[in-house]
Amino acid sequence: MPRCARRLSSTGIYHIMLRGINQQQILEDREDNEKFLRILKDCKSISGYKLYAYCLMGNHLHLIIKVEKEPLDQIFKRICGRYVYWFSP
Repeated sequence: MPRCARRLSSTGIYHIMLRGINQQQILEDREDNEKFLRILKDCKSISGYKLYAYCLMGNHLHLIIKVEKEPLDQIFKRICGRYVYWFSP
């Protein structure tokens, strides 16, 4: 069953949750956390979003961001693509 289409926020602020498939660890250690935070910082300068808060857990993470320059799907395509490229062997 397909998921419902994402509703656009009138404020541009979103709570994003990313998680591993089957509760797989996506942030295994401190190095992974630091790398993900560097990717967020680098992508922020390119995509022009505001990061209000984050919470990094082992098998998932939460972000509160405000979209400004680039659409949400493009932002996360960039962030996730960079992290997966680094994380996957």
